[in-house]
Amino acid sequence: MTTRTSPPTGAPCWADLWTSDVEGSRRFYGELFGWEAMEPNAEFGGYFMFNRAGQPIAGAMGDMPDNPAQDAWKIYLATDDIGRTVEAAEAHGAHVAVPPVPVADLGVQAVLTDPAGATVGAWQPGTFAGFGVLDEPGSPSWFELFSTDFTRSVDFYRSVFRWETETVSDTDDFRYSVLHPGDDVQLAGIMDAAALVPKGASYWSVYWEVGDVDETIVKLRSLGGGVVSEAADTPYGRMAAVTDPCGAAFKLRQGPTA
Repeated sequence: MTTRTSPPTGAPCWADLWTSDVEGSRRFYGELFGWEAMEPNAEFGGYFMFNRAGQPIAGAMGDMPDNPAQDAWKIYLATDDIGRTVEAAEAHGAHVAVPPVPVADLGVQAVLTDPAGATVGAWQPGTFAGFGVLDEPGSPSWFELFSTDFTRSVDFYRSVFRWETETVSDTDDFRYSVLHPGDDVQLAGIMDAAALVPKGASYWSVYWEVGDVDETIVKLRSLGGGVVSEAADTPYGRMAAVTDPCGAAFKLRQGPTA
């Protein structure tokens, strides 16, 4: 288990779900991960939190006026100066979908489309830092960008979010870099997905840690979810790609045992 009181600059610090079925999503994730769905906040357009063991674990909201939900998870990266981050993002080819906007005293958010087409949020913490717990069942354990323009993506996140990166592999079969701020810590990855994803359709993915991937898939299917890629063993644990009943995609991960 990893705990933190504040996220390092550039690190994934929050994830939220934009769902077309609020009540269904509250039930699905509650039964799948043991999350408790908090009450929607009218001040924030019906946005609500999922908690696990008293810790905020994710956010969610439904359709907005004249803007139906896209049934997708969005990742937020931490910044200590959101104005500078957005300016740098535009200078490096991003589109600003939502300019910086304060969320009460919780923090300031913005939403970007990076140069490879992936949607990503930026979050400057106020009283709310984001995830407090990672790497335990029901919490996030990894974040990954599948990019159709790998070199440009690595440059973008280094330049805009001040990532320190490390190359894990640099072959045509597997090209991968990680956010590596020091010591043995790795916080997120960028994968060259040009051969897997249509150009411009890059996307961020969140991996949720579970105690047993195969058992979780059985439960997920019983709750109406779908499986995109069956569970498989990797050097980084047992993983599967799945969707909720509305089609929002995410990953399951059972970390390797020591």
